[in-house]
Amino acid sequence: MTTPQLIAFDADDTLWPNQPHFDQAEADLSALLTHYADAETLSNRFNEVHRQNVHLFGYGAKSFMLCMIETVIQLTNGSVTGTEIQQILDSGKRLLSFPIEPLPHVDAVLSELKERGVPLMLITKGDLFDQESKLARSGLGDYFDYVEIVSEKNEATYRRILSRYQVQPENFVMIGNSLKSDILPVAKLGAKAIYVPFYTTWVYEQVPADEVGKVTFQEAASLKEALAYLS
Repeated sequence: MTTPQLIAFDADDTLWPNQPHFDQAEADLSALLTHYADAETLSNRFNEVHRQNVHLFGYGAKSFMLCMIETVIQLTNGSVTGTEIQQILDSGKRLLSFPIEPLPHVDAVLSELKERGVPLMLITKGDLFDQESKLARSGLGDYFDYVEIVSEKNEATYRRILSRYQVQPENFVMIGNSLKSDILPVAKLGAKAIYVPFYTTWVYEQVPADEVGKVTFQEAASLKEALAYLS
């Protein structure tokens, strides 16, 4: 391919681990609340509550806290204790401050791309304060020429970003771990998408297999391998 005019990266679970912290928080809360419901029941109800509320709460730790509180209120018919709600809040607060450690090869890949002189962008969805804090804690901020924190990643969002930066789809590359948010909408616009899977995927980001087959994208086992598609 020709040299892209803009290379964008997803943040959570592409540049640093994120979902494992949420999975652990949910597991810990399930253990604390086991006298109300088993782990599977709590998880299923929590996922359903989150699906219902995502258009109101968005994504991230604050949404996690609110949806978990609502889930437990439903499962207990309102008898959950103040102490237990405080435990949920404490768990959510930890999700807002956990140390950010870049995944393997991240620094090296970003450094090499920076040396090539191609503008780099971070595109991440979620709570503005939370995502800004993660980027600051990661120490990766200086690599990026532009940062876009959005409420949702879909075709309309990417179209607005490309228009804002005056970049045609064929000159844009998006790299990320989510087929739903990073790959499919970008590929549908005719841009280049490079899928770098993470070992776990949030249920809300999973997509049917038949949807994946409708678009063309490239897959790399790691960010280091993704460099080969950018040569």
